[in-house]
Amino acid sequence: MPEVAKKHLSSEKFRDLHDFCMGFKGKITNFAVMKVIYNRFIPFGSYHGLNLFGIIFVQRRWGRMEAHEINHEVIHTFQQWEMGFIGFFLWYGIEYLVRLVQYRFKPEKAYYNISLEREAYANEHNLRYVRHRRLMSWAKYLCLSS
Repeated sequence: MPEVAKKHLSSEKFRDLHDFCMGFKGKITNFAVMKVIYNRFIPFGSYHGLNLFGIIFVQRRWGRMEAHEINHEVIHTFQQWEMGFIGFFLWYGIEYLVRLVQYRFKPEKAYYNISLEREAYANEHNLRYVRHRRLMSWAKYLCLSS
């Protein structure tokens, strides 16, 4: 576990997060894979984190990420692995555009209704979720009415 994360998680939360990251059906899911880069520019706007290929970018102004925020990004990393990185970003972009039209060009509402985000937000506080997550679980959050 990176030193940054160790300093900001209680020992109980650290154990929970570490436990689920240490073994997802034999895949390498060590929390150390989740590199967090604090910077001044990425992501843009009011977003707290941006996950690119398992690397999380966070603007310094938001402070350190909490366990549930890191878990949210871990869920996105699993989505990226199962869909392929290019497939993930294509799906994300296309679904965002569909949601933007669906919600009459309200960007925040479109963002929160992307199926990939809905899965991550619905399960971010369950630090053991990824351990039992089924392949393509985000699909059950895919619906056009909300």
